[in-house]
Amino acid sequence: MKRSWNPMIWAGFALVLAGVVSYPTFFIRFPATRDFPWANLLLLAVAAAMLAVGVWRAFRRPEAYRGKVSGSILASLSVLMIGLFLATIFYFSRQLPASRGAPQVGAIAPDFTLPDSTGRSVTLSSLLNSPFATNDWPAASAGPDKTAGAVLIFYRGYW
Repeated sequence: MKRSWNPMIWAGFALVLAGVVSYPTFFIRFPATRDFPWANLLLLAVAAAMLAVGVWRAFRRPEAYRGKVSGSILASLSVLMIGLFLATIFYFSRQLPASRGAPQVGAIAPDFTLPDSTGRSVTLSSLLNSPFATNDWPAASAGPDKTAGAVLIFYRGYW
């Protein structure tokens, strides 16, 4: 009986490569997968299961499937890559120092100028020093001595 090669081992190894490489190249662009890499963890879990099944088949039925040596090597490399990925994401990335120049929560933001939705330049100080207009919320409760506020939203990463 001719032994067939074990596709579960090779597919599992390919999926481990895809799971490790896809985070810095693709999934880091989206906030839902950047902050916690759930998609990559799912890929790695499926890949580990495929490798386990492939190695199990190679050792359980060596007369039918190849892969005792190559399966063991690919499984070991995969475990090493998964371990390095998890260590990088969950340990080393948490060791990065905070930005020294970033404003802290509750700190006064420095004055800056940015274009608004129509392209006109607007400074933060001009927004904070302007009174509420009659059509601005909460115009009903704001008197002429009330000044406007600003909400700053910071985007991390890609648009």
